[in-house]
Amino acid sequence: MARKTPLNRYRNIGICAHVDAGKTTTTERVLFYTGVSHKIGEVHDGAAVMDWMEQEQERGITITSAATTTFWQGMDQQYDQHRINIIDTPGHVDFTIEVERSLRVLDGAVVVFCGTSGVEPQSETVWRQANKYEVPRVVFVNKMDRAGADFERVVEQIRKRLGAKVVPIQLNIGSEDNFKGVVDLIRMKAIYWNEDDMGMTYEQKDIPEELQARCDELREQMMESAAEASEELMETYLENGELSNEQIKAGLRQQVIANEIVLALCGSAFKNKGVQALLDAVIEYLPGRDEVKAIQGVLEDGETVEARKSGMTSRSRAGVQIDTTRRGP
Repeated sequence: MARKTPLNRYRNIGICAHVDAGKTTTTERVLFYTGVSHKIGEVHDGAAVMDWMEQEQERGITITSAATTTFWQGMDQQYDQHRINIIDTPGHVDFTIEVERSLRVLDGAVVVFCGTSGVEPQSETVWRQANKYEVPRVVFVNKMDRAGADFERVVEQIRKRLGAKVVPIQLNIGSEDNFKGVVDLIRMKAIYWNEDDMGMTYEQKDIPEELQARCDELREQMMESAAEASEELMETYLENGELSNEQIKAGLRQQVIANEIVLALCGSAFKNKGVQALLDAVIEYLPGRDEVKAIQGVLEDGETVEARKSGMTSRSRAGVQIDTTRRGP
């Protein structure tokens, strides 16, 4: 049977986090915005689609990895339809082995951090595991509506405690009770999601005057990171002092897939703000199946071999299996 979706339009991703960072809530919003579910299931109500076990629903935590498939064409329908295979992993330290099993078969990951708590113990464990398996990732700083939330503080924590080169591609507009939206540092526009339709639509406006200077600084840093992707981009940047939006995105994508940088976005999944742009980032910056390095393994006779790509992801051909048939009710 002919493949309906080309390999370059697949995204096999995991969503990982320390417990209570809002990982499953983020996943539930992904399912809602992509049309898999037509009613948002809340973790605290025991109604999350991905928490399918009775114990998970009672405790409000993820115990086993659960998988689902969804499709996305972008906030503005700007992409060809992409297929996103998602594994929602446990966040509790007692179930770390489930996370590691998942990371071995993933092509990319979204790591969720709490905007208040920042880097926590299980965040560090997950990060080391992702480094071990060379999984490209993006960061989503969640709960920007909570008291004490600070996007740039969390980004700095990730840099210092996890040793990652983090490149923000957004800046929050307000925080805590005053969190309103984000600035897209590539388009240099403010994005406000409409609360009346649970964030299904958004308004694009000029950047608030008080944020303009900081946005200019962050965009310059972002362009420098993109320019480092190739000599051609660096020459263009040095000659012109800037890169086009498409050049920035191409450079950032190359750097993310090479595990040279990690992109940072922010929002509040519970308040329906930011997950839509996160989905765009998954398509824009995380690798398709055709871009993932082949896995090396050793046979019983000592010969080193590579798992080549086919209809399955190259990672899943490494002899690692995970139950990806479990879904919510």
